[in-house]
Amino acid sequence: MIIQDPNFYAIAVPAVLLLGLSKSGFLTGFGSVVTPMLALTMTVPQAAAIMLPLLCAMDAIGVQKLWRERDATMLRWLVPAGLVGMAVGLLLFRAMSPQAVAGVVGVMTLAFLAQRRLLPRWNATQGHRGWGRLMAATSGFTSFVAHAGGPPIMTYILPLKMSPISMTATMAVFFAVMNASKWVPYAWLGLFDTRLMLTSLVLLPLAPLGVWMGIWLTRRISAARFYLVADIGMLITGVKLVADAMK
Repeated sequence: MIIQDPNFYAIAVPAVLLLGLSKSGFLTGFGSVVTPMLALTMTVPQAAAIMLPLLCAMDAIGVQKLWRERDATMLRWLVPAGLVGMAVGLLLFRAMSPQAVAGVVGVMTLAFLAQRRLLPRWNATQGHRGWGRLMAATSGFTSFVAHAGGPPIMTYILPLKMSPISMTATMAVFFAVMNASKWVPYAWLGLFDTRLMLTSLVLLPLAPLGVWMGIWLTRRISAARFYLVADIGMLITGVKLVADAMK
């Protein structure tokens, strides 16, 4: 039997569409608030379990549409670092509360935005691979615990000023690998059950809509406006995650 609470669907439907827009790169950062949104009606582990099939469906669409635009060289060293962070997330999953993770990610996101706007000269120092690997590993960790991997990796990617479509494609492949690697650990942790998976299946038709809309917009919006939207998304995400941590 699927979840039948109308309050759940009142939140889940817009959350899935928002996640699709975020996965497309158009509303970068907003995807990190989806699990906390669903957690208003269920536990965080349940919300994470429902979202995983939807994330993977969106990943498949994004990778299929954007594969040629990816930065393959960057992915060769970002992905292994991200998988290390995933392993750390598995080891600490039971020990670290979702609120603590939300607080860390939220503060990091807001600090990054403040630095970008107030100390622009410092952005040049963020192009080093060491910083990129650290942020990829952090992204893998927060992605595993709460599907909140966007803000950490964006602290490395955004200052590089890649073209919007190349950045979107690279992140699509990165998170496709991260999300695919969650299935076995999530099953081992006992996060899946029939009710949650059937509910995820009901929401699945919504998965392509947000992604397709976001890709269409990303291909047409100017780089300046794209990065402005990305910054706004990161700001809202950071405030929301800090607020969740303080509850």
